[in-house]
Amino acid sequence: MIHIEHLTKRYGDTVAVNDVSLNIEKGEVLGLLGPNGAGKTTTLRVLTGYLPPTEGTIRVGDSDIRSNTLSIKRKIGYLPESAPLYQNMLVYDYLMDVAAIRGIDPANRMARVRELARMCAIEDVMHKAIHELSKGYRQRVGLAHAMMDDPEILVLDEPTSGLDPNQIIEIREIIKAVGKEKTVIFSTHILSEAEATCDRIVIIHKGKIVADGATEALKQQASGRYLLSVKLTGAKAQVCKDAFSTVEGVEEIKDGAPESGQVSLVLSCNANNDVRPEAFQIIRDNDWGLSEFHRESHSLETVFRELTKEN
Repeated sequence: MIHIEHLTKRYGDTVAVNDVSLNIEKGEVLGLLGPNGAGKTTTLRVLTGYLPPTEGTIRVGDSDIRSNTLSIKRKIGYLPESAPLYQNMLVYDYLMDVAAIRGIDPANRMARVRELARMCAIEDVMHKAIHELSKGYRQRVGLAHAMMDDPEILVLDEPTSGLDPNQIIEIREIIKAVGKEKTVIFSTHILSEAEATCDRIVIIHKGKIVADGATEALKQQASGRYLLSVKLTGAKAQVCKDAFSTVEGVEEIKDGAPESGQVSLVLSCNANNDVRPEAFQIIRDNDWGLSEFHRESHSLETVFRELTKEN
């Protein structure tokens, strides 16, 4: 649905986005992650037609962003990080004005505003001035604005920035519900948010894509390792470490969380080797009691730090 090819955006001598290519499928919920200054916001602004690209192309369906900017904008609902709301207006009046500006038929405007109020959970504040609302409610009003004319694509720039945990969960649920019907692209600094919400994650650093894939795939591919957690009884820690260190693919062995009467180990293993059959055979041969034996990936936070560290 969205095809980005060799996108570059420069501000003078500064390259904010550097040769980015990306395909986004219809109905996909894509999270754009990266540290401050990575180029996330610039990418979204170019994608939405707010800024022109310096080089490269963006196509939405068969339309090119350079020659069909207006038609592409009609397909996109965009919520910037700071929602551009008229602070002195009542929420109801504001959304009715947005409906008029977006060309919603007068006979259907009230019904559409009510539908969005229900969807974004702002029914209780429709009579309040926008400046009286908490940031969480203002974000929801901005989200209702972005979805007013039922766009095919929803682009959200840091939609949960500055919200408390309860508000974050509420916005997450809205994004999940919308993502069942629309293509959603949103940027965030909150890794757990992306992990809980997205079908796919793209990590961008210094204007370049450094990782792209489903969360679990990124955890394994980016680091090139996985973890094997083992808890044993009737064994000595050093003997276990010596035995497991002989298994091909085991690169590092660390002590796990201590538990009385048990040896707890975490084996860091090469992603290309499944060490479990040989490790389990060692446990059987030594007649050790086994209380835990499972494979897990590195955390998304670890992967993010590895891919975006300066060196």
